[in-house]
Amino acid sequence: MMKREKLVVLGAGYVARFLLSLTSSYQTVLYTSRNPDRHLVWIPPQQQRLQFDLSRPDTWGPLPSGADFLWCFPAEPLEAVRHFAHSIGSFSRLVVLGSTSAYDIGGSTEYPPPWLDETAPLDLNKPRVQGEEFLRHECGAIVLRVAGIYGPGRHPYNWIRTGRVTLSDKYVNLIHVEDLAAICLAALQCGAPGTAYNVSDGTPRTWKEIGRGLSGDGIGHTAAGTQEQVSGKRINTAKLRSLLQEARLSIRYPDLFRSLEHLHDEQTPG
Repeated sequence: MMKREKLVVLGAGYVARFLLSLTSSYQTVLYTSRNPDRHLVWIPPQQQRLQFDLSRPDTWGPLPSGADFLWCFPAEPLEAVRHFAHSIGSFSRLVVLGSTSAYDIGGSTEYPPPWLDETAPLDLNKPRVQGEEFLRHECGAIVLRVAGIYGPGRHPYNWIRTGRVTLSDKYVNLIHVEDLAAICLAALQCGAPGTAYNVSDGTPRTWKEIGRGLSGDGIGHTAAGTQEQVSGKRINTAKLRSLLQEARLSIRYPDLFRSLEHLHDEQTPG
């Protein structure tokens, strides 16, 4: 496959550390951060690091018009997003990492929760959803509504141990960061402009189910009943599976529990 010319990764954080393979698909990849000298030291010397801050138009000048863009941070506030999009002028392809929190479940207590596909109502009161929808409708952005991201350095068992989440019957949707990186490339290559894709491993689970892997591991303080039960969401990924099939890819980590076993001794790259 012929390499595309240029990609700009806006907000090169955790996910971007797993995107270095993009160099096999692009002649040039530019990575941005508010403080590149501090936060982008892990990028190989041959890759260009740029300062970019959405709140500072004086940092926008070095970004090329007409390139592919991968937007990796919340697209907010709307006015700044709109101003930046107009300043760039055009995107060859634009992929925006959104969140499944965009869906408005309206305080539903239905249990198990209904499956949500990309046509489910959105909470347009959320600033990042406003920005994502502007980019999708006005700039042809491909919005990836991403579930909870886990991987090296981000282990769900640690979220339970530290009390960040509790062992409840709430449903959660997750995606391994390496799968997300591959999906970003698939969206850049094959995604339909102006559309959205739900991104998860396709199997919602409850925190109780996930917590069984920690049985007897000193987590009694996070037992169910410590917070009001919330139904959570069950995310439908049929549209994503069609995209991956077109890109000749598949989810590499469909079995959460097997993935978690392999994460124990891994460290975040860089």
